[in-house]
Amino acid sequence: MLSIRVKENTVPKMLIPTALMAVSGLSLALHAQAPQPSASGGAVKSFYELKTRTLEGKPADLGMYRGKVSLVVNVASKCGYTPQYEGLEKLHSELQDKGFNVLGFPSNDFGGQEPGSPEEIGKFCRLTYGVTFPMFEKVVTRQGGEQSPVYGFLFRSGNLPKWNFAKYLVGKDGQVLAFFPSAVTPEDPALRAAISKALAQ
Repeated sequence: MLSIRVKENTVPKMLIPTALMAVSGLSLALHAQAPQPSASGGAVKSFYELKTRTLEGKPADLGMYRGKVSLVVNVASKCGYTPQYEGLEKLHSELQDKGFNVLGFPSNDFGGQEPGSPEEIGKFCRLTYGVTFPMFEKVVTRQGGEQSPVYGFLFRSGNLPKWNFAKYLVGKDGQVLAFFPSAVTPEDPALRAAISKALAQ
């Protein structure tokens, strides 16, 4: 716990509340960056310790992907980047036998571009882009009380999505290796190189 002692008569009284407010703000900032507690009460140290739900609402343990490389993407059905679904599916199909998977997390955070129900989202992905990679329940990526624990963990990398189709590369140990903004396509050489490097580790 950070504490500051002030000698009497050495600091103008009007400055003391300001100093206390600054310390309080620092304390809140430190608390916000602290590791999130897991269901068992301990700190979550790996992406693969997290639990969530599938798009169909069934419990999903991300531990099933431990030892693999994952590309975590906040997806949306009505976005200018939505055609990236095609490249993401191709990437998943091409590399899944090598220990890689794409994990899709629908989100309505940006432009209200994922307004559909789980059934509508699933149908759109299957019929329009032939998506077979795992899709999970709709989440909130932004900071705040409603933020998904998945994105609370991913934010510890220092990055949060600024729009749909932001991408986190998660290594076999469940740590975030790289972050790619929305405009980086699944075909981008830098993304492909990062995936190859992670698979080789």
